[in-house]
Amino acid sequence: MSQVPANLRYRESHEWIDPATGTVGITDHAQAELSDVVYVELPKVGAQVKAGDQVAVVESVKAASDIYSPVDGEVIEVNSGLPDNPALLNADPYAGGWIFKLKVANAASTDSLLDAAAYQQHIA
Repeated sequence: MSQVPANLRYRESHEWIDPATGTVGITDHAQAELSDVVYVELPKVGAQVKAGDQVAVVESVKAASDIYSPVDGEVIEVNSGLPDNPALLNADPYAGGWIFKLKVANAASTDSLLDAAAYQQHIA
């Protein structure tokens, strides 16, 4: 059973965002499906992104997956530890394995994403 923290919001494409901080990553379910992550391409700090824009790439031993922005905003920080240690995505997808942080353009936009219960139904 995958971990689905209640305080986060989710895209059907398995990205999560913390509405309080704008921190974005991939879900526990996504990292388990990918298996061992071997490479992460991070977005550029300062990039303006729209909801659904492809902003990063995660490559595992099984496949490469595009990572999409959950909402509109500006990339204000990236997890600089991931390129040297992409396994953080497998080991700790909701804390040490975060991918980037957004300055969210409209805080209410996260309300349109899935809550934890809806995401759990989506992956069931």
